[in-house]
Amino acid sequence: MEIGAGSMTRTVPEDAAGPTGGRTVRPAGDVGGQRPAPRAAGDRPGPPRAPTIGRTAVASSPSATATSAGRPAVAAGVLGFALGGFFDGILLHQVLQWHHFLSLVPGEALRDIRAQILADGMFHVAVYAIAALGLWLLWRARGGLGAAADGRRLLGAALLGFGAWQVVDVAGFHWVAGIHRIRVDVPDPLLWDLGWLAVIGLPPLLAGLWLRRSAAGGGPPPGGGGGHGRAAAAMLVLAVLGAAPLASLPPAGAATAVVVLFRPGLGLEGAFAAVAAADGRVVWADASGELLAVELGPGASAWRLYRHGALLVGTSGPVAGCLAWTRV
Repeated sequence: MEIGAGSMTRTVPEDAAGPTGGRTVRPAGDVGGQRPAPRAAGDRPGPPRAPTIGRTAVASSPSATATSAGRPAVAAGVLGFALGGFFDGILLHQVLQWHHFLSLVPGEALRDIRAQILADGMFHVAVYAIAALGLWLLWRARGGLGAAADGRRLLGAALLGFGAWQVVDVAGFHWVAGIHRIRVDVPDPLLWDLGWLAVIGLPPLLAGLWLRRSAAGGGPPPGGGGGHGRAAAAMLVLAVLGAAPLASLPPAGAATAVVVLFRPGLGLEGAFAAVAAADGRVVWADASGELLAVELGPGASAWRLYRHGALLVGTSGPVAGCLAWTRV
């Protein structure tokens, strides 16, 4: 039999083992043959500690903090990129009407205004998808808004995204793909491209870099960075949600432009008569007379078109908005 005493273990004969029955006896607190360090004089035993089986303490690291702060900035950059697309489509395609998305693509089919309007509509659909991606990324990163230094970080990322769109549009779509330019009706479109980059593209890039650097080196502003970050995120969301429907609105005070699909067999003469009965004006018509672009004045009614053979009247949304802005 072995009996532990101090740091040693001794063996006693079986007949002297007593009630232990030949088992090895170790002092209390001796686990695995090792005794705990002796307690200093005057130390009081503390409360028993709960076992920590399966639990691991995780410390916050600077890299984890930087990652959580960077995710909202990525979302803000995507939203800024989408805002750049909306700005391009609304100002250049609709207000100024300097070009359509496929203005310089050769082919007789693309000379049809319907094809150009369709291309502009698909362009806006793509920008809507980018904006939706940015909103989804911002929602997923909402927990990291408090980790951002302040709103300057998010605003700087949004400005970088806005400026990046201008660079991608001019360098990619204008110079590489060659599908349109800033202005397609001028003798030297390159000067307009460079001027657009200098006025619209470069300042947001420089401002975004400055804001990002000041947020990284200056620390959080008074009042706490988290609140400013959430306010900047809310402003970005409102800007995107406001720009998206604005891309499909007709100009203020203009007559309502609609696309009308008439029933087969009505003919071009019958379609024109139906538009006249509805107090409208034909803007464009295909040869069959089944599809017309119609401008409805203040006193006109789409219901009269339905009563005179119309199957579908597009009175709202991107189609009517594009037609209302287009000079045909």
